[in-house]
Amino acid sequence: MKVARVLLFVAGLFLSLAAGAQAWPNRPVTFIVPFPAGGGTDAFARPLAAQLTKQLGKQVIIDNRGGAGGTLGAGIAAKSAPDGYTFFIGGAHHAIAPSIYPKLDYDIQKDFVPVALIATPPQVIVVNPQKVPVNDLKSFLDYVRKNPGKLNYGSAGNGTSHHLAGELFKIQTKTFILHIPYRGAGPALQDLIAGQVDMMFDGLGSSAAHLKGGRIKALAVAAPSRAPGFPDIPTAAEAGVPGYEVSTWYGMWAPKGTPPEIVERMAAEVQKALATPEVRNIWHSIGSETPNVVQAQFGTMVNSEIARWAEVVKKANVKLE
Repeated sequence: MKVARVLLFVAGLFLSLAAGAQAWPNRPVTFIVPFPAGGGTDAFARPLAAQLTKQLGKQVIIDNRGGAGGTLGAGIAAKSAPDGYTFFIGGAHHAIAPSIYPKLDYDIQKDFVPVALIATPPQVIVVNPQKVPVNDLKSFLDYVRKNPGKLNYGSAGNGTSHHLAGELFKIQTKTFILHIPYRGAGPALQDLIAGQVDMMFDGLGSSAAHLKGGRIKALAVAAPSRAPGFPDIPTAAEAGVPGYEVSTWYGMWAPKGTPPEIVERMAAEVQKALATPEVRNIWHSIGSETPNVVQAQFGTMVNSEIARWAEVVKKANVKLE
């Protein structure tokens, strides 16, 4: 009898969990974005949230929690209830952070469950054309070398891919450009447009609209090939800096303990959203492909990125107190 009761209990629990997963979502879902509005993470999270709202039949809300190079929002997300109603939208920054910050209140590998890679835009070297009078990367390098210490670059914060892209560029070109960290790419871009900073090593997703509007100028993309939607921007190798490649990417995680059925469902919904013409067109317009990398495969990619960026951090000798 006891065995029968245990079996009935387990069966009932399984059916209850299955029913809960099938009923999901029955209320709004929140995406924590660890940077202010207007940055690269936000540029992909918002269209994705809008498409998923249509697919799921429940509102997907963006909650911007900027600060500390994206680690503040990551910490908040890691401590969120693992009930399938909070997801984290992060990126390459979060593969860099373990090597940059001596102490984090979360572990991207242990405190989260990988859901899906959502975008892969390249980094782009951009300048304020009023402050930096150049038309291509070669003339930019000539200008920097003739004016040592004069130029500065903004980033989305210490330890972000923007920051490391700048430091790697300086190493490879043997130049000096002062780093000015912001609380996100959005605020840094606004100051670039206003002329408060001279240049950025930005994700193409956040720079795209400003490039099309002529407010900033692109010198090169740090990628092996030219970006979708921007065929006129040369690669760094084409522009005279061979080997300068900095990949940026954005992905989705769930807090550890989120029911696997919900994680699997969200991964499927993300892939469905990325396959729609609406999302695909938006991604291409801001320089990204639509990837097909989910769950364990995405987790493996993140692990390899953490190892890769650890080498870059060591080579660039970047340290944060």
